[in-house]
Amino acid sequence: MTKLTIVAHIKAHADKMELVKAELKKLVAPTLAEEGCLQYDLHQDNDDPSVFMFYENWESRAVWQKHMAAPHLATYSKAVEGAVKEFIVHEMTHIT
Repeated sequence: MTKLTIVAHIKAHADKMELVKAELKKLVAPTLAEEGCLQYDLHQDNDDPSVFMFYENWESRAVWQKHMAAPHLATYSKAVEGAVKEFIVHEMTHIT
């Protein structure tokens, strides 16, 4: 089984930055408790505080896909509707 690394970039609208930040922080504890989650670190850009990044490691792509369907992700999506300017996900494999 191949582990999966996710790098997710979230850019909030400037006037919604604090809302998005608060909602992103709420994702950390329940996600870390999920089966197959090895790492789930939230970062905020030092130069542009409206930019956030999750660095995640999962046991497999299958467990990450299960995470993406989790109720707390749906709750987050509703809470930040219209507040996120950009959301980009990179699925990556560790090669060395």
